[in-house]
Amino acid sequence: MTKIRAAITAVNGYVPDYVLTNQELETMVDTNDEWITSRTGIKERRILKGEGLATSDLAVPAVKGLLEKRGISAEEIELIIFCTSTPDMLFPATANILADKVGAKNAWGYDLQAACSGFIFGLSTGAQFIESGKHKKVLVVGGDVMSKVVNYKDRTTCILFGDGCGCALLEPDEGGLGIQDSILKSDGAGRNFLKIPGGGSLHPASHETIDSALHYAYQEGQTVFKFAVTNMANVAAEIMERNHLTADDIAWLVPHQANKRIIDA
Repeated sequence: MTKIRAAITAVNGYVPDYVLTNQELETMVDTNDEWITSRTGIKERRILKGEGLATSDLAVPAVKGLLEKRGISAEEIELIIFCTSTPDMLFPATANILADKVGAKNAWGYDLQAACSGFIFGLSTGAQFIESGKHKKVLVVGGDVMSKVVNYKDRTTCILFGDGCGCALLEPDEGGLGIQDSILKSDGAGRNFLKIPGGGSLHPASHETIDSALHYAYQEGQTVFKFAVTNMANVAAEIMERNHLTADDIAWLVPHQANKRIIDA
């Protein structure tokens, strides 16, 4: 019996118009273009501006463009997995808000909150619904409005993050194409090194949490850097070995683009 794989049949992305340059950041926080570029390789980031806009508003044009590319209607989508750390609100799921905005009337959906790993986890999860035969069209969306949770007084984090959205459509393939394998890992022991402490059940929103800036992203950069570099390399080697591949077989390696130094390392 032919094995069904989940193939990516269309991709699309969207970034907002407003460009926040390193030069503009120099006017907001004690930093400069040379410092940012030498440490991160980042020259600019996109920022969502406008009253009443949220993460779902980045996803709408991304998804509409994908549907157009693929030549299908929103009503053909069966499942939406929205990977985000900045949902429109705690509930309802941003996946459901998106479904309503694009007219995906026949889709069910949920949010997957796994920060940097979110889109990979979402792709792997969506693939299971295709491989099992449960669904024929699964939409995986990754989007964040990080500018809403970044402290623009903290020069170590505000230089890194911007806003944007990408999406991929998964469909069945019986010809050997599609997602071949995945190895997924997470380590909760590192929870204190990269987090937004406020807003959950541990530190619900209050005057105190706001005054203490607990609703902003906090990162211990060096620790995260070392962990990311070591473990991305290890898991890449592990999955190649498991699939009898060597580095010579690989045409593209696409790492999480937190910054250029991580990619180079």
